[in-house]
Amino acid sequence: MKKPTVSSSGNIFIDLGYSPDEAAILKMRADLMAALRKFIHIRKLTQVNAAQILGVTQSRVSDLIRGKWERFSLEMLIILATRAGMRVTLKTAA
Repeated sequence: MKKPTVSSSGNIFIDLGYSPDEAAILKMRADLMAALRKFIHIRKLTQVNAAQILGVTQSRVSDLIRGKWERFSLEMLIILATRAGMRVTLKTAA
């Protein structure tokens, strides 16, 4: 039997039942982690090289690459993105 499809709200975390405020933070964290993984991949950095650039240990880079989002606060991900040369901004809907 085919399961019905449901349209997404645009934020998977809301779709999973998180409150809007918690979902917003989780989405920001996920987006920053994805951007950092892309940064490492595009530059073909080893975990050791990425750790030097980001100012963290190699094991922290491993956590990042493996998607261990629970080990990174939003603030820490903003710091890492800034160290990677990214410009982090908040886009708001009025």
